[in-house]
Amino acid sequence: MVDTPRVQPEETIDMEEFLAKYDRESDYRRLTGFASRVIAAIAICFSLFQLYTAIFGVLDAQIQRSIHLSFGMALVFLLYPTKKSWSRTKLHPVDVMLAIIAAAVPMYIVICYQDLVLRAGTVTPADLVVGFLGVLFVLEAARRVVGIPIVVVACIFLSYAFLGPKMPGLLAHKGVGLGQLVYHLYFTTEGIFGIPLGVSSTFIFLFILFGAYLEKTGMGKLFIDLANALAGWASGGPAKVAVLSSALMGTVSGSSVANVAGTGSFTIPMMKNLGYSPEFAGAVEAAASTGGQLMPPIMGAAAFLMAEFTGVPYIQVVKVAVIPSVLYYIGIWSGVHLEARRLGLKGIPRDQLPKVGPLLLEKGHLVLPLIAIVYLLVTGRTPMRAALWAIFLAIVSCMLRRSTRIGFKDIVDGLEQGARGALGVVIACATAGIIIGVVTKTGLGLKMATALVDLAGGKLLPTLFFTMIASIILGMGVPTTANYVITSTIAAPALLKLGVPVIAAHMFVFYFGIIADVTPPVALAAYAGSGIAKGDPMKTAFNASKLAIAAFLVPYMFVVSPALLMIDATLPLVLRVMGTSIIGMIGIAAGIAGYLFTDATWPERVLLFAGGLMMVHPGSITDFIGLALLAAGFIIQRVKVRREQVKTTAV
Repeated sequence: MVDTPRVQPEETIDMEEFLAKYDRESDYRRLTGFASRVIAAIAICFSLFQLYTAIFGVLDAQIQRSIHLSFGMALVFLLYPTKKSWSRTKLHPVDVMLAIIAAAVPMYIVICYQDLVLRAGTVTPADLVVGFLGVLFVLEAARRVVGIPIVVVACIFLSYAFLGPKMPGLLAHKGVGLGQLVYHLYFTTEGIFGIPLGVSSTFIFLFILFGAYLEKTGMGKLFIDLANALAGWASGGPAKVAVLSSALMGTVSGSSVANVAGTGSFTIPMMKNLGYSPEFAGAVEAAASTGGQLMPPIMGAAAFLMAEFTGVPYIQVVKVAVIPSVLYYIGIWSGVHLEARRLGLKGIPRDQLPKVGPLLLEKGHLVLPLIAIVYLLVTGRTPMRAALWAIFLAIVSCMLRRSTRIGFKDIVDGLEQGARGALGVVIACATAGIIIGVVTKTGLGLKMATALVDLAGGKLLPTLFFTMIASIILGMGVPTTANYVITSTIAAPALLKLGVPVIAAHMFVFYFGIIADVTPPVALAAYAGSGIAKGDPMKTAFNASKLAIAAFLVPYMFVVSPALLMIDATLPLVLRVMGTSIIGMIGIAAGIAGYLFTDATWPERVLLFAGGLMMVHPGSITDFIGLALLAAGFIIQRVKVRREQVKTTAV
């Protein structure tokens, strides 16, 4: 067996309570007895339905999505109480009644499907009532499992649909009647049952289910052990373990807070024991975990939506994400390395760390499903088919050795956990559909794009800046999935009007929606990290923002030079751009940390930061200037080190 390094945490953290505090999706009822079995049965049936349609063929779009939403709504109203004060261990009769109605409302479409198709746009009083209830129940489900901010955003868009004639200037429109809006939002594939819910009801659910099985097989522990074996011995080892393990976890998980809880409960106490401040330890884990949504091959759920919205294959989305995600983690790695050198922190003794060889021999077979996903996507299989095979291989591969084998109960539990894990995405996608429905019905997307470009004077950089601010603000209270849907509908078209490639425009808003998780004042991942580290939340958030500096810079770079996304670029150009960008990220990290070989003065920090920024910016002239500035900073730092050594020797 492989032993992980020994660590003495300051106190045991109740992970269920911790997640419930920082992650709304984890704040659900913990039921026992008959109620627990009923909910488990519904969740298992949900997963089996998704597997059945993935194997034998997806149903007609509205039927597939209606059944998917019906399962999701039933579970949300049963698991998440109407009031916070209500019991978390018993079902409330009101929630049971609401769950039955919420599940029945989408099933109206399934039962009356033929009649609805034949009527084609004619709204009956029954349709109006059901559609109105459907919109209300989606908003209430979003309040319970996602949070108030997305409900507020959706209500603002609904108000805009009715108040069009009273809106000023460019935002004015003729207005939408209640019947028209209800029909558009609930009985077409342009609203609640639009593309976001369509993607959720096909391959997003399967990838979440795949993640649940990887957790069952012990993949998370393998990643932590592997990270320890590779980096635990180095300077500031536990911090580098946090970066590496979170990057590895990012290949299968798209939740920042869940990543913080999963790896941070182990790495943060180790970092504190080594000498890092609580604020820096929490920030390292927060920044590294947030990057999980940027890390191929799975990334966050929004990446699947990007493939649908842009019309490019998912493997192409994965391909363009490679270099930016590598630069992101190099930036964090450089920051923690320089901080460790500045503080003189050592790594963990090698005899306390697992060995790579024995670790891979014992558990390396668990990686087979990830290899299979990449292979299947590269060879042209659909994401849904790739996820289906990956689920099968995750179960089969863990059976290859006794130490990783799971039983029938674990397989059934995986079905339940997968369904529970998908609820936030299901409801976020349905709510995002309300927003998209209003945008398509009123033409708001084109109006906002025009207004944004006009505000920026038709110039690219100001437009990028305003788009960044909008994405971060929305991302502060809205899940990444919904945030991406909103910004890609409203802000991305502004970039497209200025000639930015489609995938670059969408990747830009995707990045800034994600980085909101570590951006003050609402930085959920940073607050989660500070909760484990027992540090100051705001200081943790600012430290996390500094470590995640690459995420604030790289999107501008790949819009200016799409070679970073491997768009219309030759291999030599890609290698050159990546090489100079890596050097630049190290320079930027040194400037922010105030340390390269020794403590840097403010002029030296500016020199290193400016040089790094010029190197990250693609272009021969900027590379030459950046290299010269970094060389000057390098020489100054080396001279200072030698002088310090001479003084020390003389003493």
